[in-house]
Amino acid sequence: MMKTGALLISHGSPQPEWVQAVEEAAGEVRIKEHMPVAVSFLGNVEGASIQDGIDALESEGVTDILAVMLFVSEGSTHIDEIEYALGIKDAPDKETDLEPFHIAARMHVGRPMGDDPDVARMVWDKISPVSVQPEHEVILLVGHGSIHDGFRQRWEQGASALAKRVGETSGLVCDYALLNPDNVRTKVQEWIDKGRRVLIAPLFLSTGYFLQTVIPRKLEGLTYGYTGDALLPHPLLPIWIERQVEELLGGLTEEIDGQ
Repeated sequence: MMKTGALLISHGSPQPEWVQAVEEAAGEVRIKEHMPVAVSFLGNVEGASIQDGIDALESEGVTDILAVMLFVSEGSTHIDEIEYALGIKDAPDKETDLEPFHIAARMHVGRPMGDDPDVARMVWDKISPVSVQPEHEVILLVGHGSIHDGFRQRWEQGASALAKRVGETSGLVCDYALLNPDNVRTKVQEWIDKGRRVLIAPLFLSTGYFLQTVIPRKLEGLTYGYTGDALLPHPLLPIWIERQVEELLGGLTEEIDGQ
C-alpha cells in the first residue's frame, strides 16, 4: 500500500533564527494534517539532516517521499548535489562530497522557487515599504549567483524571469544583479546614473551575513532603498510548499494511472 510523506529540504545555517524561520514556515503547512512531514537541512543543523528526514518518514511507513526544494534558484550547486544524493541523477554536474543517501522509499523531487508568482509577491511585499516614488524607482533583485559555468547561466535565467514577474506584480521597473560574479555595485551605479532610485531586494530565504554585511558593504557610499529583509517569514511560503506537494502528488497519480 502506498503512503506519501513530504520532505522539506533547505540549506541550513549555524544561525538559529535561520533554522527557526524555515521550521515556522513548515509548521504552517496544512498538509501536515493528513501527511507526515519532515523538515531537513543540507548542513549545520544537528539531528535534522536530509538523511534524518528520510529515516523519519520511512519509520512512519512512507513508501513515496515528496521532496520540496526550499532553494531560490535552479542555479544553486546544492540543488545539483542533492538531486545526485537522492538518486535523481546518475552523476552531479559539479563534483561534490555529498554521498548518496540510504533510501528505501521512492523519491519524487520538486523544483526550487524560481519565478513563481507567489515568490514575486513575496519579493514585492518585502521591498514595498521603502518605495516612495514608484515612477522614479527600480527594483534590483540581488541573488547569490555562482562562479561555476552552467550554474551561473541558470542563475541568470531564473533571476531574469523573476525580475519580469516582480515588475508585473509591482508595476515598477525591475532588474537583477548577482554577488557571483559580482556586478551588484555596477548595476546600482548604472541605475543611479539613469536617474532612478534603486530598491535592493535580496533573494535569500533568511537573514544573515549576506543581507546584514555583504550587500551593505558592496554598496557603501551609494544611496539606495533597503529593508534588509529576507523572503522569510512570509505567509505565502507555506502556500507555495502546499502547491509543490500537490503538484508532486499529481505527478505521482499520473505515474500510477499510466502503469
